[in-house]
Amino acid sequence: MGCAMLVPMRVLVVEDEPELAVILRRGLMAEGYTVDVAGDGRTALDRARFEDYAAILLDLMLPGLNGYQVCAALRRERIRTPVLVLTAKDGDYDQIEALDTGADDYLSKPFSYPVLVARLRALVRRGPAAVPVRLAVGDLVLERAARTCHRGTVPIALTPREFAILDLLAGRPGEPVTKTEILRQAWPDEVEDPNLVEVRVGRLRRKIDVPFGRDSLRTVRGVGYRLIDDRARRD
Repeated sequence: MGCAMLVPMRVLVVEDEPELAVILRRGLMAEGYTVDVAGDGRTALDRARFEDYAAILLDLMLPGLNGYQVCAALRRERIRTPVLVLTAKDGDYDQIEALDTGADDYLSKPFSYPVLVARLRALVRRGPAAVPVRLAVGDLVLERAARTCHRGTVPIALTPREFAILDLLAGRPGEPVTKTEILRQAWPDEVEDPNLVEVRVGRLRRKIDVPFGRDSLRTVRGVGYRLIDDRARRD
């Protein structure tokens, strides 16, 4: 019936519907997995931080932190456990948002159980994605492990939130990132007005661009912000 595993792989099921959580747990245990269950976002985040899971099955509509926030927090903390989203939210934009916040795959409810198992096996085989320890956009460099930043040889002191914003933008150079996405990924544990992102980005710009006569942190009108290598580009 199930796939053969010499050593049981541990997965985390994050589901607030008790009946479905029990069904998933029993089914996956029959497939040879060891299964933990979390019924809310904060519990799921705590477990994922301290347990070594082969994969996470994550609902989006959760009490506490929602699935988008959980996934964003994991990626922000460089936890690369593969995430398979299971949700009744099946619109295109729901799927796009889930993938943009760091999910690896997406399956709408109601789903085919054999397809779920096959998708899970594929994620487990793939394993966690490698995380670069350094991000560079032109001569602006972030050392992620040390949480330091410098432009050329000049160090730049950043607050934790400024570093989180810059880390998100530098990880997607040239790509517009919305204010909402910055909120969800840079500080998902808090509720904050998206308009305040402008204030924080302004402070960040005054640190990484203004002292150097640069213009790498660009506003994309009506969308958000992007970070570019501006040394030879003026658009």
